[in-house]
Amino acid sequence: MTFIPHVIDGEEVESLDGARFESVDPWTRAPWAEVALGDARDAERAVTAARRAFDTGPWPRMGYAERGKILHRLADLIEARGGELALADTTDMGKPISDATAMDVPRSAHNLRFFADHARMSVGDLLPMDTGHHAYTRFEPAGVVVAIAPWNFPLMLETWKVAPALAWGNCVVLKPAEDTPASAHILGRLANEAGLPPGVLNVVQGYGPESAGQALTEDARVDRITFTGESGTGRAVSRAAAANLTPVSLELGGKGANLVFDDADLERAVRWSIQAVFSNAGQVCLAGSRLFVQRGIFHAFLDAFTAAADAMVAGDPKDPSTKLGPLSSEAHFNKVREYVEGAVGEGATIVTGGVGDGWVIRPTILTGASATARVRCEEIFGPVVVVDAFDSEDEAVAAANNTPYGLNAMLFTENLSRAHRVAAALRAGTVWTNCFFIRDLRAPFGGVGDSGVGREGGNFSREFFTEPKAVVMEITPAPRA
Repeated sequence: MTFIPHVIDGEEVESLDGARFESVDPWTRAPWAEVALGDARDAERAVTAARRAFDTGPWPRMGYAERGKILHRLADLIEARGGELALADTTDMGKPISDATAMDVPRSAHNLRFFADHARMSVGDLLPMDTGHHAYTRFEPAGVVVAIAPWNFPLMLETWKVAPALAWGNCVVLKPAEDTPASAHILGRLANEAGLPPGVLNVVQGYGPESAGQALTEDARVDRITFTGESGTGRAVSRAAAANLTPVSLELGGKGANLVFDDADLERAVRWSIQAVFSNAGQVCLAGSRLFVQRGIFHAFLDAFTAAADAMVAGDPKDPSTKLGPLSSEAHFNKVREYVEGAVGEGATIVTGGVGDGWVIRPTILTGASATARVRCEEIFGPVVVVDAFDSEDEAVAAANNTPYGLNAMLFTENLSRAHRVAAALRAGTVWTNCFFIRDLRAPFGGVGDSGVGREGGNFSREFFTEPKAVVMEITPAPRA
């Protein structure tokens, strides 16, 4: 059986006590790897390595161009080992291999290239003053960054956190989700191969509460914590960080609204809406799981949407033809199954979908759910969507905003004025119009309400992963009395 170790201070190591746990392939439902089970002592030695690398090592003292060359080299290695990385995420969490190969791996390499170049080309402020002084800004690395990544897009979201932190000269301790340890280990190994100095990127495997994750968030030597995951866990991370006044960036859950107006391009709206809620088996914090369709096209849209959902090929995620794999674990499958099986009791009608073979939930479309139904209000994180009709623009916006979440929303319309008007009215960190999941890494990414705290991307990542400093110089000495 494959063994997945920690990567600490430039070396692949066992846990100090030798403990291990198993990673389960959700398609075969059998263990495929043993993983080093980190505890507080392993977290402590990873932070110690990162602290030493930051305080005395070369990485934060390199120029942007020199760091950038190493990060580009790491991106080259990710592309060269793309097959291995894609298979790691597919085996760990059931992501279709075609998606991991075509999207996750290229996007991960792009994350590293973008932030390496962004840091090098970024500019500060020049602030001439009328008093004979001159002020300017510097952006200096914050220090040791703890990055806690989720299991749904393991490699892609690991690099989303690690890339800007490293580009700005920080040293990082990465803790992947316990369900998806493999790609993080490969990333750590490739970082060593690319030439990152020891201690600059450490990978600690293990669990969260009362384990390595909790120890990392409570360590007073940590300067930044970036976390992506469930909202309740985000609150726990925030509480732990608050004890040390450690700044946090939290990208949390979502219950995205998707508004389809009667003037929308129907084919395009159906195609993007299918991707928005059923890709990655619905295990996407950005999923458009609340779908509102204007009454004039409701039945035509629902028929086309249902046909497209039924056409999705479910099965072995290692088969390139598979579009819908299993859910990531038995516990998560049981959670989503309970939502689906309980939906009828909450007033919903199952148009299509339901429980499939193994840990598969087929694309499930619900109508008629009550306003307080769990399937309508709670983040399911599976291939389940509630569809409702609406009459007016104001009604649609009010329904979309009726949630404690606010990560993202979508709208489909050919009316330019409506597109701008509705995008402004929606309470969400990102609004996609006539598309979904299109990203510009310069733009802010994050949510409001229960969807998180802070923004990352472009200059927003720079602000979080650095300590901005004002430097004020006297240019013209004041005349002496």
